[in-house]
Amino acid sequence: MLVDPKFPTTERFVSEVRAAASAVGQQLIVLDVSSDSEIETAFTTLVQRGAGALHVGVGILSWGQERIVALAARHRIPAIYVLREAAAAGGLMSYGASITDAYRQVGVYAGRILKGEKPGDLPVMLPTKFDLVINLKTAKELSLDIPPGVLAIADEVIE
Repeated sequence: MLVDPKFPTTERFVSEVRAAASAVGQQLIVLDVSSDSEIETAFTTLVQRGAGALHVGVGILSWGQERIVALAARHRIPAIYVLREAAAAGGLMSYGASITDAYRQVGVYAGRILKGEKPGDLPVMLPTKFDLVINLKTAKELSLDIPPGVLAIADEVIE
């Protein structure tokens, strides 16, 4: 897993992924990547340690998405991202909060504020809709078969 140690939710994110990996008997390698120059080194470590898959944290995608997608393809490492844009750029898949739904909620909140509600009185909203996006072209390049049941539940399949 690649994470940006400076990103505000990284510690919690790592803790939750570590618990999930442990629950299914998987070893988790966590690599801190806080600049573009550290991405190549992280991939070298992943390859040397025989990583079978990669999970990319959200903070990194704001500055290193294209390079990570390209390196994952070059090293033939299946990768999952939290942003749909990474799957659209050639990543294997993404699963994360629906940005479209979040923007809709922003519009609802803006409307409430314009009608006179105080921003401080509005509740903090957490995402309620998550999107699974699968890039079949990338799966084929990695010689991976995505089960029909997984394709059936995907919100979007990129061919």
